[in-house]
Amino acid sequence: MSDETVGTPAAPGTPAGGATGPGAEEPSAAEPTARPEPVDDLVTTQHTLKAGRRRLRYTATTGRVVLREEEHQDGTFGGHKPKAEISMTSYVLDGGDVRTRPVTFAFNGGPGSSSVWLHLGLLGPRRVVMGDAGQLVPPPYDIVDNAESLLTVSDLVFIDPVSTGWSRAVEGGKPGEYHGFQRDIESVGELIRLWTSRNRRWMSPKFVAGESYGTLRGAALAAHLQDRYGMYLNGLILISSVLDLSSVDFDKQRNDRAHALYLPTYAAVAHYHGKHGRRSLRSVIDEAEAYAARDHPWVLSRGARLTRSERAEAVSTLARLSGLSEDYVDRADLRIEHWRYFTELLRDQRLSVGRLDARFTGPAGSAIAEGMDADPSHDAIAGPYAAVWNHYVRDELGYDSDLHYEQISRLVHPWSYKDFEGRPVDVSPQLERAMRQNPHLKVHVAYGYYDGATPHFAAEDVFAHLQLPPDRVADIEHAYYEAGHMMYVHEPSRLKQSRDLAEFVARSSARPT
Repeated sequence: MSDETVGTPAAPGTPAGGATGPGAEEPSAAEPTARPEPVDDLVTTQHTLKAGRRRLRYTATTGRVVLREEEHQDGTFGGHKPKAEISMTSYVLDGGDVRTRPVTFAFNGGPGSSSVWLHLGLLGPRRVVMGDAGQLVPPPYDIVDNAESLLTVSDLVFIDPVSTGWSRAVEGGKPGEYHGFQRDIESVGELIRLWTSRNRRWMSPKFVAGESYGTLRGAALAAHLQDRYGMYLNGLILISSVLDLSSVDFDKQRNDRAHALYLPTYAAVAHYHGKHGRRSLRSVIDEAEAYAARDHPWVLSRGARLTRSERAEAVSTLARLSGLSEDYVDRADLRIEHWRYFTELLRDQRLSVGRLDARFTGPAGSAIAEGMDADPSHDAIAGPYAAVWNHYVRDELGYDSDLHYEQISRLVHPWSYKDFEGRPVDVSPQLERAMRQNPHLKVHVAYGYYDGATPHFAAEDVFAHLQLPPDRVADIEHAYYEAGHMMYVHEPSRLKQSRDLAEFVARSSARPT
């Protein structure tokens, strides 16, 4: 099925609601000229992907879709008004059966991130070639077919939330209205509803895939789509999950939870950088997880009540597992903040360690700084994706815009969490609600051991505390990779993750026989 039906532009140059042709009154000089309403701006192209022995013919559609909202004031319907223009790219297999062919809606996180990372790194039919930690290729990089694309089992729709990518509020609109938890979910949900309706896909198996903050958005979106539209998903894909921000929040005063939950990640990073000798990664992580689950929270809760010997033992254990010196751990009062950790671990080599992906290192801006001046893993990734996207969308997908494509946008800040005033930002209740309401919803969670932004043990802790019956807990599957936040940067992990996701989508969309 082609998705050329998305957005039927009005006749160009026709003002909204205005008369045209002979006899129409010309506006007087004193009257303001009506601003023409925006129309969908989409380009459709045809492509072929060779995946193993299969040759997939598919239709790509990219550009911007006008997002409209109903207005109701004082009991009066004020119309269906344009509010934002959302950039998106879809890939639909030609000739697919809409009753059996799944569709996956994907986005990244931030808040403020475009969808370019999942699009060109893992899921889409074309992907970035940039090398890996210690083996980065030089500019201008390259783009190749992605034979492992999720398109092999599912149609794809990549979404850039308002103020990311080419998504903007309409001219004269207020983008800040969308820079917050609830309005973000509503706008992304409305785009999903629009695409599904215009492309006649209500009877297709449907999946939502989010990364990082996109997992928080995705979990809440699953509940929103059900409650607002009656749209039930087959599956939810959470890559580098963070559903409860208090699990990773060092800024909350005396929040010892994050200090304990980060320890297994510190241990894995220390192992990668040679701080654990010949021990296996698995044995190091197992020891750190056991300590973080029981002893570390107890030690931190004791405060000044720790005896001298108890404190000395804790200092020694934390230093050994994290790869830091005992002196540093002692001065940090047994509490290792993550930005400081990535600055401190290889300070003697004057190197900073990546937060998004701790396999990457870079020269420290200052050998005495408390925190690193930049994340070397983000520095390594940003350039290749920007170059490849700006080439690909113009030269292969046929879409152009003079707007800057906001890969990571600062325009969305400050981000509003007013819906969580006085309590932690936690969407696990929405996930619980979605899974209770929809007994067929399956969840796939992907973790990177070297991810310093959304540590695996913190995410595991959130899932372990979901209030669900055992049979529903069993519908949440977990996959682990020896990589970072964007685990698909690591080629062996990309190949494994592609297989894992394809199997999950195929299994979760299979109809009972």
